[in-house]
Amino acid sequence: MAGFNKVILVGNLTRDPEYRQLPSGQAVCRLNIAANRQFKDRQTGNASQEVCFVDVDVWGNQAEACRQYLQKGRPVLVEGRLKFDSWKDNEGQPRSKHSIVANVVQFLSFGSAEANTEDSAGAEEGTFAAASKRGGAASLGSTPFDDELPF
Repeated sequence: MAGFNKVILVGNLTRDPEYRQLPSGQAVCRLNIAANRQFKDRQTGNASQEVCFVDVDVWGNQAEACRQYLQKGRPVLVEGRLKFDSWKDNEGQPRSKHSIVANVVQFLSFGSAEANTEDSAGAEEGTFAAASKRGGAASLGSTPFDDELPF
């Protein structure tokens, strides 16, 4: 049976991107993202929040763009595939984790048009998706539920 492995995640960078070049010359950038989930606790009725921390690997030209334009706290939308890594730590204990290998990284707006145009200016079209240029996810701003519904 064929599988399907696709992840779409929106969150904020928990630290500045970690950029490096491999001996082959290939660029890779590691992003650490926190994605929040807000929900109502069924037992107490109070609003609760849970945070999921995810590592994202970005390759090639997109890695270069991430290094240049992203920093801690910046909201991003990542589209990619889930990857499972396993290894042995220094004590010989087995360790494992899931991470995302990004196909597309969209730089989302902080909510002001000035920050959005400043950050995406000069970026190569096709290197990464600038959501503001397409009127896509950047229109969500930093808090997508502030606006009234259009109906």
